[in-house]
Amino acid sequence: MSKFTRRQLLAFFGGTAAVAAFSPAIEKKLFATDGSIAQAVEGPLSFTPLRLPHPLPIYTTKNSFLPTGINGEGTVVDASANTRLEAYEVLDDVVVPPEYERYVILRWGDRVFPDPNDYVGYNCDFTAFITLNRTFSDGLLWVNHEYVSYPLSVLLANNEDLIGFPTTDRLVLDQDLSSPTRTTLGEFLYNLGGSIVRVTKNREGNFVVRQNAQINRRIHGLSGLAINGDRTDGYESVTSWGSRQGDDNYLVATGPAATQVFEGVNSDGLGNRIIGTVNNCSGGQTPWRTILTAEENFQDFVREDVKPDGTQTSYNEELVGTEFGLTGEKYGWMVEVDPARPAVRPKKHTALGRYRHENIAFRIEVGEPLVCYSGDDRRGGHTWKFVSNGTVSDPRSRENSSLLENGTLYVARFNPNGTGEWIPLTLDTPTNPIPPSVLASVELSQLGEAQRDGRTRLPKRNGIGGQTEDGGSLVVDLTNQNAVLGDYQGKTLADFYDSQGAVLADAFPAGNLVGGTPTARPEDIEVHPTTNEVFVAYTDSGAGGDGYPDSRIFVVAKYDTNVRSTQQMGGLYKIVEDSGNGAGTTFRWQPFAQSGEAGAFDGAGFANVDNLAFDRQGNIWGVTDMSTSLHNGFNIGAEGEERTIDHEATGNASTLVGVFGNNWLFYIPTSGADAGEVIPFAYGPVRCEMAGPTFAGGNTLILSVQHPGEDVPINDGTTLSRSIEMLDLDGSLFNQTRTVPRGSSWPSNIEGNLQGPPRPTVIGIRRKDNGRPFV
Repeated sequence: MSKFTRRQLLAFFGGTAAVAAFSPAIEKKLFATDGSIAQAVEGPLSFTPLRLPHPLPIYTTKNSFLPTGINGEGTVVDASANTRLEAYEVLDDVVVPPEYERYVILRWGDRVFPDPNDYVGYNCDFTAFITLNRTFSDGLLWVNHEYVSYPLSVLLANNEDLIGFPTTDRLVLDQDLSSPTRTTLGEFLYNLGGSIVRVTKNREGNFVVRQNAQINRRIHGLSGLAINGDRTDGYESVTSWGSRQGDDNYLVATGPAATQVFEGVNSDGLGNRIIGTVNNCSGGQTPWRTILTAEENFQDFVREDVKPDGTQTSYNEELVGTEFGLTGEKYGWMVEVDPARPAVRPKKHTALGRYRHENIAFRIEVGEPLVCYSGDDRRGGHTWKFVSNGTVSDPRSRENSSLLENGTLYVARFNPNGTGEWIPLTLDTPTNPIPPSVLASVELSQLGEAQRDGRTRLPKRNGIGGQTEDGGSLVVDLTNQNAVLGDYQGKTLADFYDSQGAVLADAFPAGNLVGGTPTARPEDIEVHPTTNEVFVAYTDSGAGGDGYPDSRIFVVAKYDTNVRSTQQMGGLYKIVEDSGNGAGTTFRWQPFAQSGEAGAFDGAGFANVDNLAFDRQGNIWGVTDMSTSLHNGFNIGAEGEERTIDHEATGNASTLVGVFGNNWLFYIPTSGADAGEVIPFAYGPVRCEMAGPTFAGGNTLILSVQHPGEDVPINDGTTLSRSIEMLDLDGSLFNQTRTVPRGSSWPSNIEGNLQGPPRPTVIGIRRKDNGRPFV
């Protein structure tokens, strides 16, 4: 059930902050206890929860808003013990409670920069707002651009049946990106990175972009391409794409890899100069008014595998970055950008490690080391901590940036008894990988087999485990662990890497090698603003090509045919440091919320939780990241193939995600009469992901709407309909008729063009009575 218990709330929030502030009356009402928790502000929920297709406990006690049309059309449904909806029509819109309104701030393709050739990049993700005044009415907006996807170009289609449908390259950019030329590939890279724009509030209280402001600018995948002219390896002539000439706005790096790999080995002839930043997913904002943007799935554009010296094993001709000579070792880092100072070059801080960075969160205390947490968003990826060598003097000083240049990177090892340790990723660290048979032990005991044979990946080295070459990674699983694992034990990282910089450039397999715990895709980590406890959103517990989450820590499968059995869709976890300043090497951990339907055992009522945010009152906000190919039980492509949804299925039961519909935004209050409830606040357009929630002052939530209409045709009026099996709150099954547009045209449709191009977009959400706080 998605109403968390008193014990869960106290455990989640450490018995402090808002939860410890319940009044005796509220505590007695909620938890049937004696009123020993004191002093909370009691008040009614200030908005009408959104009605989603699946049952949630909040609908039994609160009226809900059922959307019936775009642009805010809907009806209020009375609270009822019967929360089943026999039919549900999904809308192609961002739907919010009737007390709020959403509006467009910035869209892919908008030309708001001084150079008319520049435009806002694709697939917006992390956002950050740096205020320029005390009222939060004027500021700089940073937006990440993660990747490119269909319908931007037919080249990006994942299904052949999409060929022949209109694409948005012509409709939005007035370009033809249907041929794999250098022009097209360059445009793909240009659409990555980030955008910086100045925004101010108008009379209605909405943020609007200051068109062509001098500070508006792009940092993209080919920033600095002109420096290729200094090379002598055949790429010296690759300084443009189409009519676009490369500039000198290259990036630089700090830390061990900058000196020991980029300069010391110098595989591209450019030393510590870097062309662009790619695959920018989430990130973090610092008190010294910079942002850090995370390079995540860089392996889609450049080579991930490296040699013992930290440089890429080779170019891969199938990857876009090869066309421009982008060397793989220079991507996959955390990148610091100063939005207010265009003259300051962005920095890739290599001391933080190279892996598929999802985000970064900070613990910043005067007189203490700077502590940073981050996740590696892949199946079997790790949870990481960086501790600076120096200490913080003034949290607002830009000098703190230098603390990110020197320190120790640690990988988390979770023990099944709720304890854990941080293992340093240094040359003298002993190797001790967790065997696949241990990782998969729970699934093996429950089902007799393990997905992907419990695989892990370790550095491939000549003479180790029967290998005859250096570089890349070796899959070790149940079929070969007895033969090869012994060769990886009882050594140190110095036996596998030439330098500390090389270790950091290969952090993921190195983390496996020293015994870090493979986890369930850590997509967001946030540090509680009051307690300093660390909250981790593990998005997906399934196994994959890169690894297998430790089944002793995560629910990796549906273990039996009981329709109510715990579902495998990730969950929320908490880390509590044993050290007072967070710089120590031991911690405690605990799960808080297991994803899954509210009628399932331990189900919180959501799937695949992703980005988290705390508002000023300490309430938690979260978005979901359900796979595009599972939304509403339909696969991607033009045919509308139905996914099997069977609650008696065992093993990898990921298709149950289809119950939840479109991706959505939820709110969990931590005080008042509704504390602990999962309360739906918004859902997004067809096939989208909502990401990057940022509070700009107390009145506005900024949110990205990524890839509406991904991997399906642009909305032409075609609708899909099917019956979906789902759980009621009591665990009984019922069937719902679900109707959904095949594709999206958002936000064109809310602007009057009902079959116009879908565009990744950044929106603002505010109360209609603008003078009130957000909630």
